[in-house]
Amino acid sequence: MPRLTQGAPDKARRHRAILAALATDPTVRISALAAGFGVSAETVRRDIEDLTRQGAVRRTYGGASVLHTGLQPELASRERQAVAERARIGAAAAALVEPGAVVMLDAGSTTGHVARALAARGIAATVLTNSLPAATDLAAAPGGAIRVLLCPGEVSAGERGVYGSEAEAFLRRFNADIAVIGASGLTEEGPCDALSRAAWVKRAMLDRARRRVLAVDAGKFGGAWMERVCGLDGLTDLVADASPPHGLAAALGQAGVAVTLASG
Repeated sequence: MPRLTQGAPDKARRHRAILAALATDPTVRISALAAGFGVSAETVRRDIEDLTRQGAVRRTYGGASVLHTGLQPELASRERQAVAERARIGAAAAALVEPGAVVMLDAGSTTGHVARALAARGIAATVLTNSLPAATDLAAAPGGAIRVLLCPGEVSAGERGVYGSEAEAFLRRFNADIAVIGASGLTEEGPCDALSRAAWVKRAMLDRARRRVLAVDAGKFGGAWMERVCGLDGLTDLVADASPPHGLAAALGQAGVAVTLASG
């Protein structure tokens, strides 16, 4: 995140800094930008409105995102964003898993926190995942309590995950009690992802699970990325770190999605 607190940065410098931040992170938050610039949140909000009118960024709930809906930074970069918020979301999502449950967990920065929190709980469970780091973290659970099944398929070094038709076919062989997925964005039309191959795996997991949980931070609200994973009615639960904005909250309620807010 840019640091421009040496003197009050003018509007042009702030605009350049916001665009520079979005060159490495898919979303930026107003609160973090305001702290870095040493200005008010309202000032940054006006900056983002200016950039949105110029067609340079897309405004989201509490921040802004890049306009290229099919591109996002690799996992290593995304893991450095909203770390505290995602850790709380991970713990709250892991708490939904009952002892003995069969879980499907996809690859991503937020779901990585879910895996670590679930391993720390130490309950018996079976987890099917396409995430290489999640598989490692879960297999290291105390006493070997968690059985881990890793999807076959093509490995993506950037995403540290496994994708492709083999992964999807493997998942469709099983029935799960709960699926926990992440997403690049969430709109009133449903969760969406910048990567089609990731969307396909998420869809396969949701199709095979009785309880279907989306775990995302509030920076994803309003973000429309390339491929829609499912409609809101394809979910049973949302776990987030803040309440969705009014329109999205109403749509979630109409779809019967239970919202869990991760405590601070």
